[in-house]
Amino acid sequence: MKYLFFMVIAVFASTAITAQNKGLEVAKAAENADVGFESYAVDLKMILKNANGQESTREISSKILEVANDGDKSMITFENPRDVKGTAMLTFSHKTDSDDQWLFLPSIKRVKRISSSNKSGPFMGSELSYEDLGSQEVEKYTYKYIKEFTLDGDRVAIIERYPVDEKSGYSKHIAYYNLDQSYRVEKVEYFDRKGALLKTMKHLDYKKFKGKYWRPGELYVVNHQSNKETRLVFSNFNFKTKITEEDFTQNSLKRAN
Repeated sequence: MKYLFFMVIAVFASTAITAQNKGLEVAKAAENADVGFESYAVDLKMILKNANGQESTREISSKILEVANDGDKSMITFENPRDVKGTAMLTFSHKTDSDDQWLFLPSIKRVKRISSSNKSGPFMGSELSYEDLGSQEVEKYTYKYIKEFTLDGDRVAIIERYPVDEKSGYSKHIAYYNLDQSYRVEKVEYFDRKGALLKTMKHLDYKKFKGKYWRPGELYVVNHQSNKETRLVFSNFNFKTKITEEDFTQNSLKRAN
């Protein structure tokens, strides 16, 4: 009986390792498929809907810089309406360390550093957290392969991702990777620290740029606990622009408006 018991434990451990390795392989393949974009700028509309169905719209410009051997750098600047115009967010993503983030508030003309303990909070009243704004580096998670299914003729793998950062606002994500379309992410389900489903983000209306880089035309986020929604609608993608490191400093935050 002891021999049988240890055999069962060994098989279970082997299966767990296989699921972890397979999940990691999918995540690495997704990352490798997007390497080399260098930089891009894009315009967005952020459409917020509260639990009563009332909507408000904000216009945003964003730019991203690819960083070798680390996470990407990004700048988000609010252009309209007037009450948020000039507000800007700077993010230095990292592979293993906590992301560095700064928020410029034009009303007080100050740059505020976002502490790691506050990154689960909502960004500018949306259903996105500060944590969501960083690039999704492979090293930020451990993984578990769940299963594969077919969606509109494409193979899609379901992978559970567990944040390494103990201060993450999430206990896990369930991500849906399209294996036949450069491993692009189709949907992510986010679970809160208690393990309850918090929100779902769908990546919609994908387009391919430069013959390689898939980008969604819209991100649709619904919060299942508050019944609030956020839509990010993208336009005017411009790849390999003349964006440099100098565009991502705290001083550039103040100049963004």
